[in-house]
Amino acid sequence: MKVISRSKIAREKVKTIQSGYTAFAETKEVSDRIKRELHTLGIEFIEETSDVGSWFIPKK
Repeated sequence: MKVISRSKIAREKVKTIQSGYTAFAETKEVSDRIKRELHTLGIEFIEETSDVGSWFIPKK
């Protein structure tokens, strides 16, 4: 069984957002890591949350 790093998942999703695409996070932990990294990088985004996760949409 392969263990997937939540930090790595968050970094990959941040790269997706930097490229101008939306990203989805299924857990609060990954969402928090994405938000923290986006704020650090100064990237503006819209976050839409639901019961199943959060969408991160880059502002253009």
